[in-house]
Amino acid sequence: MPLDPEAQRIIDRTPAEDPNASGPLDVIAIREGFKQMFVMPDDLPEVGSVADTTIPGPAGELPVRVYTPEGEGPFPAFVWFHGGGWTVGGLDENEYSCRAVCAAADTVVISVDYRLAPENPFPAAADDAYAAVSWVAAHGAEIGADPARIAVGGESAGGNLAAVAALKARDLGGPRIALQVLVSPVLGHPDDGRPSYSLYSEGYFLSKSSMDWFFTTYPKSPADLDDPYLLPLRSDDLSGVAPALVLGAEYDVLRDEGEEYAARLKEAGVDTELVRYDGIIHAFFGPLATELSAGRKAQAKAAAALRAAFGTDGER
Repeated sequence: MPLDPEAQRIIDRTPAEDPNASGPLDVIAIREGFKQMFVMPDDLPEVGSVADTTIPGPAGELPVRVYTPEGEGPFPAFVWFHGGGWTVGGLDENEYSCRAVCAAADTVVISVDYRLAPENPFPAAADDAYAAVSWVAAHGAEIGADPARIAVGGESAGGNLAAVAALKARDLGGPRIALQVLVSPVLGHPDDGRPSYSLYSEGYFLSKSSMDWFFTTYPKSPADLDDPYLLPLRSDDLSGVAPALVLGAEYDVLRDEGEEYAARLKEAGVDTELVRYDGIIHAFFGPLATELSAGRKAQAKAAAALRAAFGTDGER
């Protein structure tokens, strides 16, 4: 269908990439530019509390932001990973979405500020993601969370990390994960030949050239691209991983790999639901949710799926 008018307005104001740009890109400048694109909304959803803290990580203390619902716990736990190509991004641009899901799902949301590339290449972010999930399983009671009810989720590169955490939990005998919420996840490579990379390569908020660049910062070598803990679509066996909710946007280079992963999960016997938001662009769930009606619908969808997975459908 045509671009949603809300999405079109965002595209119209987004600076076009310079096709004549050459030479190495400045990571610090790009991170700062990414921050400048996001404005914290005034009307943030109400939750019981928000606290910045740290938990032990593989390379030192790992910053997290913990959102706790109103009421008496313990609550289920939802471990969330932000997007940004493993290279940019942070906790702030997911403030609205984390609060919205916390309130609607009555779940503690643990938003993880994992290590970024290129300073910390693969597998740093993947290791941090799994360490965060493992910590919640062992110490969730310290933050009012029920260690027996854990879900994972993320958008874009964060969706990749959520999928990887689910794979690691299966492979390493880790905690049981009730649900993986994968929003526009990175699961394959830009040069794998999926049609969405050709259809929406430029002019739809996230470009193929940006994804190409992210794949120069996160992997250490071409051999890493064969590792399912970097690209889950490289996995030969997806059976036994957590049930999945896969949310994607029509006008997104990452659309097809998310839909392919959902199909692969179903073929492997994993309970999976796939939702495509027609006319919508990348980053609809987190950074752009306050401007896109579809983003708020997606947050409500995720919250409902979490309540069902946690067995709290009838509780308010």
